[in-house]
Amino acid sequence: MELLRGVALVAATITTGLMAGVFGLYTHTIMPGLRRTDDRTFVAAFQSIDKAIINPWFLVSYLGALLFTGLAAALHLGSDTRSALPWIAAAFVLYLAAFVITFAVNVPLNDSIKAAGHPDGIGDLTSVRKRFNEARWAAWNLVRTLTSTAAFVCLTWALVAYGGRN
Repeated sequence: MELLRGVALVAATITTGLMAGVFGLYTHTIMPGLRRTDDRTFVAAFQSIDKAIINPWFLVSYLGALLFTGLAAALHLGSDTRSALPWIAAAFVLYLAAFVITFAVNVPLNDSIKAAGHPDGIGDLTSVRKRFNEARWAAWNLVRTLTSTAAFVCLTWALVAYGGRN
């Protein structure tokens, strides 16, 4: 059981760190880069990125961060390593916030830009980009970046607490 606790906590930390990196990359690189492009380039690039991100590597990290953190919390409930539990629980709540924001805000905006169709067939790319609401997407992505990064920090500290339990 002790091995499973440790493995779940390490897996939670790794997957959460990967997701903090993904959200952070959008915050400091992808969206600022796309902001500087013309409407056609923005729509085409965003659609392409959104299509490419749905892959097994992303899904393992995105879902794994929530599942492994929940598993780590559950495994620490009745153990002698409870000093890690508050940090794991905080990480779960923080990452859950990023997870909910994704489905409540970012995915619907992503779907709206995809629903516009291929950029070559769109008559008014400016209105598609405006309806997408780039500023809203970026603002909520910043929240995802901050919450997932804070979750990663909590899990890192949980590892310290778990390792120093003796």
